[in-house]
Amino acid sequence: MLVTEWNWDDALAVRHAEGWEQGEAKGREEGKAEGKAEGKEEIIKNALAKGYSLEQVHEITGVEIEVIKRLQA
Repeated sequence: MLVTEWNWDDALAVRHAEGWEQGEAKGREEGKAEGKAEGKEEIIKNALAKGYSLEQVHEITGVEIEVIKRLQA
């Protein structure tokens, strides 16, 4: 059996790379969620500006009426 010398620098580099990849994936997911929320907010504001009712905006976006009211102000 061949025994190789354990290299802590290599082990730390691998753990660092794994952590970086996990952080990057989490950041992408958070960015997607934030982008979707911003997109819905823009749609809500545009629909309200065009004269859509709160109920119509709720039906279109699925966003709760209380949230739409806050964006209306």
